Amino acid sequence: MDFHNVAQLGEAVLTGYQISMDDAMALTEVAIPDIPLLAAYANKIRHTFAGDGVDMCGIISARSGRCSQDCRFCAQSAHYLTSAPIYPLRERKEIIAAARQAQREGAKRVSLVTSGKGISQPSDFAAILSAIEAVIDATGLQVCANLGMISEAQCISLAKAGVKRYAHNLETSRRFYPSICTTHSYEERVATLTAAQAAGMELCSGGIIGMGETWQDRLELAFALRRFAPASVPINILVPIQGTPLAGMIPPLPLEVIKTFAVFRFILPETIIRPAGGRELNLRDFQGYLLLSGANGLIIGNYLTFSGRDTAADFRMVNDAGLYPL
Repeated sequence: MDFHNVAQLGEAVLTGYQISMDDAMALTEVAIPDIPLLAAYANKIRHTFAGDGVDMCGIISARSGRCSQDCRFCAQSAHYLTSAPIYPLRERKEIIAAARQAQREGAKRVSLVTSGKGISQPSDFAAILSAIEAVIDATGLQVCANLGMISEAQCISLAKAGVKRYAHNLETSRRFYPSICTTHSYEERVATLTAAQAAGMELCSGGIIGMGETWQDRLELAFALRRFAPASVPINILVPIQGTPLAGMIPPLPLEVIKTFAVFRFILPETIIRPAGGRELNLRDFQGYLLLSGANGLIIGNYLTFSGRDTAADFRMVNDAGLYPL
């Protein structure tokens, strides 16, 4: 696809056209000299359909490590020997303190995350509900939950506790999924999203790029997400972690990452598209350019098993892009 076709397709999306898989695949073939044009149209699509605000979300790790699942990218899997921290469900006061710290750093939203396939112990789930309610009361922050696979009844309880958005990634395409996880299925992830949506919660769902997937896999992920119409789509860029099966992977180069985000914006004009784990390491000097390539959300502060960057630098980056933090 040359720059004339990029412009033609970009103008079509700006007037309401929903691109097809063939359209999207053609966009992935844009040559390096035309990536800035692709990014510029993605930026204009973001401005037109999603505005100029950037959703700033902090992460609270409420339980870490010893996960029974074998996701090949994950440092918290009990199947692999890594240096990831291991601790049980944190006390409510610790979770409140972490939420207050995220708020002081500028977050308007926090996501409460637990390791593991789900929350199987009723006492743990009750403690999480209590912590969520306490965080909302103490801070007024919007609270998302990322607790793995949960039942319809648990979804209803989370919504009643004040959770507006449930986070659960599809990770990759249905075709490629068995290559990265064998202990649970892609269909189980879809079922969790369906249950959360049925309970009235918004969805936060995305995936990881750089795990050995093809462009076709990335696009199939994007189109699967489009069917769910999530409020937020986090896109992680693989950080190869020593001890995991993907430790030897070479992550995509910055321009490929920029192309990926831009194409996702063409597919998902109204969604918050959020650079997540791996942006600091893999984008290097190009982090800010993602905000001119269709991205409009950030994970700020530290991640689950590795550090992020200075939060003030992220807020400055947003302002430098002519955008404003939400």
